[in-house]
Amino acid sequence: MLVLRLDADTVSRTRLSPSPAAESVAWLKLAAGSRRHPVFGDPGPLARASLAHPDVALLAELLPQNGDTYTPDLLTPQPGTDAQGHGLLDEQVARIEATAQDELETQVFTHTRTHWSRPLRAVTRRIAESGRMQRRLANGLARFWRDTLADGWPRLRSIMDQDIAHRATAIATYGVGRVLGALHPDIEWTGDAVTLAKSWDGEIDVTGRDLVLVPGVLNWPHVVIQVDVPGQFVLYYPAQRVGAGRDRGFGGIAQVVGNARAALLADLETARSTAELATRTGYSPGTVSYHLGALHRARLVTKVRDGRYVLYQRTAQAARLLEER
Repeated sequence: MLVLRLDADTVSRTRLSPSPAAESVAWLKLAAGSRRHPVFGDPGPLARASLAHPDVALLAELLPQNGDTYTPDLLTPQPGTDAQGHGLLDEQVARIEATAQDELETQVFTHTRTHWSRPLRAVTRRIAESGRMQRRLANGLARFWRDTLADGWPRLRSIMDQDIAHRATAIATYGVGRVLGALHPDIEWTGDAVTLAKSWDGEIDVTGRDLVLVPGVLNWPHVVIQVDVPGQFVLYYPAQRVGAGRDRGFGGIAQVVGNARAALLADLETARSTAELATRTGYSPGTVSYHLGALHRARLVTKVRDGRYVLYQRTAQAARLLEER
């Protein structure tokens, strides 16, 4: 059993927040490992296509593989207090880029050597030692978010917001302690500590730290703690209602994330230009172009030049994905 010792200061600074970075990393972990989410299924072609970007691939290189459990905390910074999803992500991306070099080396070199069954690749080590890794990881997270989750974030956020509202009501009614003890069957509140059922025993002093409780959707159903960054204590727990029958209709995120891309694919049974799609869908030409680029990298649309225009048309794979929605 793992025991996390708290004091009144930490309890008084407890808050709830979604974490776009944690959701992105969870989805990337599934895509990189060719695994499926127990509810939302295959991360899909957009996620796999994003892995071709070198900064996204570098981010994936620092994720656990083959049964390893350690993920460097710097990849999922403690969420701030911005109420908007994109603001939260921007702050987390900035925190990754601002990671101190000694902290990065501790997590990437020392902690992976302790907790991973594989050695860090020499090329990854050189990037970390060069001082360029922070910027590349930040860019990789932002890129993967844009490619796979940004357009569908409101749907993810609504699940997390419902959970947060439920917990906030419970705090107002019963107090923080009752809520800490009700997050998950593996989590208990003893009055001065949070205990987690683990296969190994240990005790960590987290007194005087901020405690952020983060509901997880794409990392559902796992319970994860984050304590390596001084002053921070993040507890990820499974959001309520994920896996209920009605949530399985959300499985479209596993195929084509978000309404904008789905709308474009639905309108591409016939080959059309960017300008024509913008007129028909109401999106700006820049937005249409961006989404078409992501869909083309994922091999969900083809493109051919016809005189002055480039015409896009959905592939057979995209048609199948639309039918599954």
